Amino acid sequence: MQHEIPIATSGPNADSMSEAVNTCIRCGFCLSACPTYDVLQRESDTPRGRIILMKEVLEGSMPAEQAAPHLDACLGCLACEPACPSGVSYRHLLSPYRALVHDRVRTAWPQRLRRWLAAQTLPYPGRFRLAAKLGIMTRSLVKLVPSSLRPMLELLPSELPSRSTLQPSYPALGESVGRVALLAGCAQQVLAPQINDATIAVLTHIGLEVIVPPEQGCCGSLTWHVGDGKRASAFARHNIAAFLAREQTFDAIVTNAAGCGSGMQEYEMILRGTDMETRAAEFASLVRDVSLVVSEHADRLRLRRPPSLRDGESMLRVAYQDACHLANAQGVRLQPRELLCRIPGVELVDVSESHLCCGSAGTYNIDQPEVASELGRRKAKAVLATGAPVVVSGNIGCLTQLQTHLQQSASAGHPVPRVMHTMEFLRECLDD
Repeated sequence: MQHEIPIATSGPNADSMSEAVNTCIRCGFCLSACPTYDVLQRESDTPRGRIILMKEVLEGSMPAEQAAPHLDACLGCLACEPACPSGVSYRHLLSPYRALVHDRVRTAWPQRLRRWLAAQTLPYPGRFRLAAKLGIMTRSLVKLVPSSLRPMLELLPSELPSRSTLQPSYPALGESVGRVALLAGCAQQVLAPQINDATIAVLTHIGLEVIVPPEQGCCGSLTWHVGDGKRASAFARHNIAAFLAREQTFDAIVTNAAGCGSGMQEYEMILRGTDMETRAAEFASLVRDVSLVVSEHADRLRLRRPPSLRDGESMLRVAYQDACHLANAQGVRLQPRELLCRIPGVELVDVSESHLCCGSAGTYNIDQPEVASELGRRKAKAVLATGAPVVVSGNIGCLTQLQTHLQQSASAGHPVPRVMHTMEFLRECLDD
């Protein structure tokens, strides 16, 4: 697509942004892959339409506020990338664009309030635990809560799990085959600390020493995806110092949350043009999803039949749901499935419309609750159609969204499937 984007005044990522616009040939293959187009059925809410809008804003022919409603409605799920025959790198356009125009767009106060609350709580486990407890306590008074804040309450569980404190290091069990560092995550530590416990158990089981740098903080993905480049840069700088400024070296920086992993792999983009760009590239090259790391040592896994298999049952049906930022952003599709298929007695099934996002997408289900709810309902319906008593995915946001909508969608008398992280299910099946 021809353009007249002024490179010199379009920020440090101008070259990659203009390349993404230039590569788009407006063919429309992205339309069928786009979840928001599937729901809203508007050309301006397709990847192709949004690229045109961003192009016009960058060229100066359209105010950023005019394009904002359609850009805000984008999940950032990147389903358009594997669908694009021209290879448009949509990720190299969307997030840098959002950061570039962040201060030019004045959002409505409900959205500003939601984003402010999310930014002040989600990246900080202590604050988020307190906020979540208060939210759970006020659920009975939900009708008194402004409607703009209700989606935040609806996503909370009925109660929080007990706090889990991570040690700085965990030795490998048996012969050591390497050392990795683990990102502990933010909201995940509050909503599902057992995911980290399971991850550490699986990694040490296969012979990896696990280091959990205590100085680490939020990965910055949530702020980066909504265009808050300054805050994302601060988080990125902090983590680079926490993980790389150590005497120990790591074979990989492991993440068990797809959104965190894809965000940290974009640290070079976040810090482009700064004194940390080279270090950011080094850091990003080490970031790997836990399923990739475990797959490399899969022969060391000692697995048994799932303990939830009842007497007389030969197979347990398990549904696998692709997390968008694992499948699309990181290209990790086969490895989680291969790991699950190694477990004796597991029948793995895919969820229909697996290319469609579940509607979580960072803080999207808070920012755009109507579209997110529609996608969540569709995903829950597809999961229930598999008849699987267990559904597995690789991202805390997806797991929360699935749990919420499965509870709402399951018919009376039918049990809600267990929602588990891939590492949680693997840990249950470890033969120690």
